[in-house]
Amino acid sequence: MKKLKRYQYERYAVLCNLAYSPVLKQTRYGFAPNGQRVINNRFGKPMMRVLWRNDHDEVIVVIKGSHNIYDWLFNLKLWKKSCHALELDYPIHAGYFSLIFQESLPHHKNDNLGVSVYQQLLSVIEPQIAAGKRISFTGHSSGGAVGCVLADAIEKQHPKSIKRVVTFGQPAFGGLKMKKHYRLNHKTYRICCDLDIVTFLPPLPGLYLHTGKLLWLYNGKIYENTPTLIRLSRSFASWLIRPFSYHLMSKYIRNKDFFDER
Repeated sequence: MKKLKRYQYERYAVLCNLAYSPVLKQTRYGFAPNGQRVINNRFGKPMMRVLWRNDHDEVIVVIKGSHNIYDWLFNLKLWKKSCHALELDYPIHAGYFSLIFQESLPHHKNDNLGVSVYQQLLSVIEPQIAAGKRISFTGHSSGGAVGCVLADAIEKQHPKSIKRVVTFGQPAFGGLKMKKHYRLNHKTYRICCDLDIVTFLPPLPGLYLHTGKLLWLYNGKIYENTPTLIRLSRSFASWLIRPFSYHLMSKYIRNKDFFDER
């Protein structure tokens, strides 16, 4: 597995943050004037953005996480559902299945009524794949989990079409069969920041597992593939001692920038 470079991390992180904005001006971030297609959810609100440059071979699919009460309720559908419609060999979290197959209300003049988010995405990226471009998926929270599922499904239909998958604060989406059959383990980077509790969800140890390379941003360092139990115990210990850590002089020195230079 290649390392994720800093500029790549920053690029995907910025895009995931911008995904929550009602409008994203893609030209400000180096994409072509015609290099954005928005894929709506069932309420007609943006769920995904497909971004590209005409002079670059990478197309980036940015997926935002839960952003309304219905999406949050979908997170509570903790049972698994088979994914024959995606031609995957493993079941996935039923809530994320619902997000993928909800109706996508039209946003672009070429969009059609009555098609799912998944079908709408395919209609946008398959011409890009046919033109020789490769697809990267990135997403925050449940958007990261959905991105993993979609990337794996597209990789099966179009081998070697996926460049990488980068997720932020992603919950697990499958179990042991997923871990065995997921095709993009060597191309998936799962970023976790400090004590992010969502990365330990769903709270069903053994039934839900993670895949890809974990990059844990903790105490000013990056830890790779730290086991869940160790990460949980360190996080819990850190939570217990955190009130005392603010007493350390290092904290006072770190906050020197609050004061004006004189």
